[in-house]
Formats: sequence, C-alpha cells, structure tokens
Amino acid sequence: MHLWRPWIVVGLLAAAAGQAAVVYKWIDADGVVHYSDQPAPGAEKIAMGASSERTGTSFGAQNVTATIAAPKKAPSSPQDYTQFEIASPVPDETFTGNAPVNAHLNLNPSLLPNHAITWYLNGSPVADQSSESVNITLKDLARGSYSIAATVVDSESGESRSTEGVTFYVREPSMLSPQHK
Repeated sequence: MHLWRPWIVVGLLAAAAGQAAVVYKWIDADGVVHYSDQPAPGAEKIAMGASSERTGTSFGAQNVTATIAAPKKAPSSPQDYTQFEIASPVPDETFTGNAPVNAHLNLNPSLLPNHAITWYLNGSPVADQSSESVNITLKDLARGSYSIAATVVDSESGESRSTEGVTFYVREPSMLSPQHK
C-alpha cells in the first residue's frame, strides 16, 4: 500500500464535507482501514480543519465512507522460523541401558498455523507422533547409532524445511560393570 493514499482519502473527505470535518478512522476484523464522517465502534476521531460547530456544516445528510485495503500478510513459510534446530539429543550423545530418548525441536516462533512437524529416525518417519509436537520420546531402541531429524511442512503451499540430522548412540550396560545387577 502506498503511504500517500490515506492522506488523499482524508483530504477528499474534508473537501466533501465543506472545509471542516471530523473524520473517524477504524480497522475492521478483516484488517481493512475505513474512514467515515460517522462514528463507528472503536473508531479514532480525527479533526480536520475548522470544527463543524463553527461552520454550521451538517454531516447528517452525508455519509461518505472510503475504504482502503490493508496489505495482506504473506502466508507464513517454514523458512520464517528464526530458530529451527534439534536441541536434544545433542550430537554424539550416548544413552546407556533401556532409557527412553527424549528429542526436542527448538522452534521460534512456535509452530505456525497450517504447519506440521514430521520426525525422522534414520531417515524413516517416526510412527505414533503428533504433527504439532516439538517433543517426542523414543522408547526401546536397540543398541546402535541413530540419526534424528525433523521437517516442518506447510499444508497449504507444500513448502518444507528440515533440520540437520543429529547422531546419537544407544549402548547396553556391560555385564562386567559393577553397576549392572
């Protein structure tokens, strides 16, 4: 939107009202800016030139309303996240025993509307996960090395963004360990 448009509208309203005007400005639920000589709920009063009381101009006969469409926000993209990384597990972290592995995705701003998260373990989607959760718990992982990553997909545009994979390890306790019982 051009910055000069609202001033043209205000100028036209003032001229149409006969040099003196009180103009009301408000934004509706759709983000459209309105200017009128009649008050509306939540409208801001803007005085233009001499007041109507001094000039005797009657605004009741006129109902001049101008509408300027506010610029629509571009649909949010997965590229709009300023923070997008796997926070846990940390790279090369080792888990011992049968403890669950908790994974967390740092996401800022929080998950946007129409976006869904898919978690991947060794390149395959993790089953039984919420598409809105930045946390998952991996249970009963066998001994070995694993790579975890996450992808956010915009269901409207189909755009996606994926994290770098984080490698972690699961080890079983040694039978010779004094802590093994």
